[in-house]
Amino acid sequence: MELSKDQEAKFKKLGINSLLELALNVPHSYEDYRINSTLDPGKAQVIDATIESVYRAPNSLQITFFAHNFGHSVQGVMFKPKPYMMHAFSVGSREFFYGLIDCKMGHCSMSMPKKITQIGKITPKYKTALRNDVMGRLAAELLTKENLLIEGLKESVIDEVLQLHFPLELPQKELSEQSVRALKYLELFIYLAQLTKKRRYFQTQISKESDYRPWAQKLPFELTPEQENAIKDIQNDFSKDVAARRMVVGDVGSGKTMVILASAYMMMPYKSILMAPTTILANQLYEEAQKFLDMKCVLVTNKTKKTDLSEYDFIIGTHALLYRELPEAGVVMVDEQHRFGTAQRNMLEKLVSSGEKKPHYLQFSATPIPRTQAMIEAAHIDVSLITSTPYKKDIDSKVIHKSDFKDLLEHIKNEIAQNNQILLVYPLVEQSEALEYQSIDEARSYWEKNFENVYVTHGKDKEKEHVLLDFRERGDILIATTVVEVGISLPRLTTVVIVGAERLGLSTLHQLRGRVSRTGLKGYCYLYTNQKESKRLEEFVKTTNGFDIANLDLRYRKSGDLLKGINQSGSQFKYFDFALDEDIVSEVKNDLLI
Repeated sequence: MELSKDQEAKFKKLGINSLLELALNVPHSYEDYRINSTLDPGKAQVIDATIESVYRAPNSLQITFFAHNFGHSVQGVMFKPKPYMMHAFSVGSREFFYGLIDCKMGHCSMSMPKKITQIGKITPKYKTALRNDVMGRLAAELLTKENLLIEGLKESVIDEVLQLHFPLELPQKELSEQSVRALKYLELFIYLAQLTKKRRYFQTQISKESDYRPWAQKLPFELTPEQENAIKDIQNDFSKDVAARRMVVGDVGSGKTMVILASAYMMMPYKSILMAPTTILANQLYEEAQKFLDMKCVLVTNKTKKTDLSEYDFIIGTHALLYRELPEAGVVMVDEQHRFGTAQRNMLEKLVSSGEKKPHYLQFSATPIPRTQAMIEAAHIDVSLITSTPYKKDIDSKVIHKSDFKDLLEHIKNEIAQNNQILLVYPLVEQSEALEYQSIDEARSYWEKNFENVYVTHGKDKEKEHVLLDFRERGDILIATTVVEVGISLPRLTTVVIVGAERLGLSTLHQLRGRVSRTGLKGYCYLYTNQKESKRLEEFVKTTNGFDIANLDLRYRKSGDLLKGINQSGSQFKYFDFALDEDIVSEVKNDLLI
């Protein structure tokens, strides 16, 4: 609807852009300006009063009222009165005043009486950048059933929200269940409507019918049903005239690599490009591509000589790809997409686009997200979830304390004797007064003295990729920070010990646990904590599915953190709860026809 210049200025001051956002600005409390003839001590009430006397004491103003509606005298007290307040109380005048009335031994008093002109209704109190009366008038002008129906909101929600702005009876201090649900619905409706508008559709450079089955039948193993579903989603994307925008989210070890390879296969004879965040990851993907694809593949890193890439079918690389002359491609894929900035992802897409036409774009992530978030993300990007793994991992998880250290050492010695590897994750590289756990620098001498083949790396280590590769071949123990969370495959790694585990999010713990037992070996995950008990960690050790853990993580932290992934400002929902309100997402999406 069209706003007047004055209304637009008020919207700007409120920091809102729409009528629905105005509707979401509900009052935080109410004042009942209806005249009552029954005195109700302990409550704020209106008096229809004649001022009988005014006395100025050193720090207060004492006013005697005769309240006609109660037939009773009331003593008014204004503390630390401002000079202008004197004019509000002139002896002999009859006015309406509002305030809390208290009665003791037949004497009634009203502290801080407020002169009012609008009587006979319940007045909402808003906490906004506008003065309360201005905000009230703006709401009265614009928030009508008719206007909100035009905005696409459904009647049941409109009725509930309007009741909060314009109540006929004094509402309870706590919002009712129906009101809270209506506000959750409204908040999500606004958000999803904005998200849907952000989605842009581009004509694709290449639209083709493909079949992945001839390739899948030659694999030495069977794809899982969820891998096949994700591949079919992409197959369907490729056949459309609109460039795909799809995110494939899979748990650790769910076999996302096979979905990547299937996509490159289906795009043949056109080219595919894949960008990975580290040289190690790019190298692993390149090795897998050479093993399972019968096509010309090339690996591009900072160390690769600049050659003509146009002769290759599948170009795999790190961000070094952004500085090469790239051929036009049918599909661009980004692995661990959250590790790249938006600008880098856009730059890659631009490099291989021709004019207005775009390549299909697929992004992959090994960080499982809650179903609720997946449903919300789907408003602006298509989502495929791979929640199962090709084989069941056998990992024992346990919370341990100082008293368990002797047993832990015994376990580590046994695993090394069987040619297995151990990962020790410390919270910090250097000593810190603020933390009650050892850092890598403090702990390493113990492990280096008592064990052989101990390797150390961390996030700021320029040699970390070299250290990890060296450890893979020759190491027994790797001491690191969470740098190993995503990436390198360590086939002999069976045990991870996470020091100060309570300091990490459950999804990070799950990623670290996912490093072990990658090849079917028996795995162990020990969460070391100084806390006597931690319900959160105890729940984690009972759960192995990454998507369930993402939901657990939600229950234990505010969903605002999670939203940063969707809208970078991370503005937290005030009413909507990711952990509890999946059904509301379904309802809103259904009503918005998303």
